[in-house]
Amino acid sequence: MHQPEPDVGTRVLHLTQPVDGGVARVVTDLTRAQLAAGLQVTVACPDSPFADGLRALGAQVRRWEATRSPGPSLPGEVRRLVRLLDQVRPALVHAHSAKAGLAGRLAVRGRIPTVFQPHAWSFEAVGGTTAALALKWERFGARWAGRLVCVSEAERTTGLGAGITGRWSVVPNGVDTERFHPGAADAVRAALLPEVDPAAPLAVCVGRLCRQKGQDVLLEAWADVVRKVPGARLVLVGDGPDAERLRAGAPESVLFAGAVDDTVPWYRAADLVVLPSRWEGMALAPLEALACGRPVVVTEVDGARESLPAALVPRCLVPAGDPAGLSRAVAALLSDAPLRTSLGEHGRRHVLSTHDVRRTAAAVADVYRDLLCLRPAPRVVPTESRESIHP
Repeated sequence: MHQPEPDVGTRVLHLTQPVDGGVARVVTDLTRAQLAAGLQVTVACPDSPFADGLRALGAQVRRWEATRSPGPSLPGEVRRLVRLLDQVRPALVHAHSAKAGLAGRLAVRGRIPTVFQPHAWSFEAVGGTTAALALKWERFGARWAGRLVCVSEAERTTGLGAGITGRWSVVPNGVDTERFHPGAADAVRAALLPEVDPAAPLAVCVGRLCRQKGQDVLLEAWADVVRKVPGARLVLVGDGPDAERLRAGAPESVLFAGAVDDTVPWYRAADLVVLPSRWEGMALAPLEALACGRPVVVTEVDGARESLPAALVPRCLVPAGDPAGLSRAVAALLSDAPLRTSLGEHGRRHVLSTHDVRRTAAAVADVYRDLLCLRPAPRVVPTESRESIHP
């Protein structure tokens, strides 16, 4: 049975360092829902357009300058969070992603009910000694989280397999299905890409231009796609540290849109949306594309299989880091308009039934209420850490 919302007036503090991409959208959606439910919401994050958007929603925003990765600035970042906690005095802290999860748990140390949501595990993003240190921290830091919230069962399984212990909840990512919905492609494509033949098969990749999202693998696969589907075009939507390198190696059939304020028109313009990630928890871009009625091709990383309806799995899920498999799937779908339409309709129904952001917000509210009413939560060993909450 769904539990009621936390008490009106409960003060929640969200901590996040990423101010763009999926983490920022998750925090924004949760903030909007929690404000509507009567909670007092404060977000600690670096100055950014993201912070401005949260203020526009009515949230209190506290400036917390932090680097994206751990480094020499970490002690100062933790000290600033300690002071901020004394000022805000939240009833509950919700830390998002590896960096905020590290600094936040060091600052709180279990003194306040704390939710840690990794949004993909830190030790998957690095290698060698750095990965070993990240894993050692995650195992140790879990003691200071009253609840570990994963966005997919696969992400939870990865954590368990790595020896991370604690109380777990699985709350699948959701998207705003009123914002992300189908629309006519012709007009929007003409406005976005006036130089492109309206009849050209169009693939779109939405995501930060970085190693995690795998655009380099997509570019490696793209030459084979164009051989199979002459005239096909690819648009990379987003910006990031790999932008210059990717541009330097891209053929003329690949366009770079850069960072955009609204991704909806790009989803609607696409015949197919592709996200060739190397790792994820559960990526938002495929869910947003499906909500817009567009089929997707995604790599089999954590959360990918769970984000797809069964009808899409055979044609839309490919191994990670496999340019040949990626090119086959993309070319096959770009060549088959009726199949794309059918898969897009399946995808839209799946998102409406399983990944609506309102279901996600309700499940997170259940986690908060449980922590606020039942603290301190007992820790359990991995074989017993079976608690999952699905909206």
